[in-house]
Amino acid sequence: MLLKLLLGLWLTLIIIAGFSFPITETPTNWYDLPFVPGLEDKARIIFFHVPMAWVTTLAFIISLIYGIKYLAKKEIDHDLISSSSAGLGLMFCILATVTGSLWAKFTWGSFWNWDPRETSIFVLLLIYGAYFALRSAIEGEEKKATLSAVYAIIAGITVPFFIFIMPRIVEGLHPNEAIVSKGKISMNRTMLVIFLSSLSGFTALFFWILNLRVRTERLEHKQSLKGD
Repeated sequence: MLLKLLLGLWLTLIIIAGFSFPITETPTNWYDLPFVPGLEDKARIIFFHVPMAWVTTLAFIISLIYGIKYLAKKEIDHDLISSSSAGLGLMFCILATVTGSLWAKFTWGSFWNWDPRETSIFVLLLIYGAYFALRSAIEGEEKKATLSAVYAIIAGITVPFFIFIMPRIVEGLHPNEAIVSKGKISMNRTMLVIFLSSLSGFTALFFWILNLRVRTERLEHKQSLKGD
């Protein structure tokens, strides 16, 4: 219970800091955020959109890892973790898409511009949407788990390409230099602290929800076995 309260407080403080700390061209106070040319006040999206995209990647990679574990050991628990992580990855992928689209509307004038990063995340939505369509269409626990594991592995392999490689080999609109410029982090200390705190907070939130989801899946699986 204490950890839940601390996590809630942590994320609340991040939200307050991310939205309330002033942005100025000449930061003089410890709580001042730097002025990012071309982004101005919209730079605050970095504190939320990027951590959501990070959790998306983390969740899909965990799904891949437990897909491999299932094929190696055939333990149903590994399938439950793999599918649960994929589900959370899809949820955070949707959240990252929505926050990115809102930012694009205020910055580029439209919700969708087929920027390489937008295209990449759209493809991932299709890939993992198909993953759950596959699971729902297959009968038989072992067959479902096996095919899902194979799909999770193949899908997971594509994640680094769509998240990290494609947006860097195709020129796009995303302001990457707002975070990293010439191989170095381009944030001031306050902005970096809020950003890293948000990354850690969203990561902790993901693992907490994943734990709850897996426990629920285990209970449902046990109840289904009793029903049979």
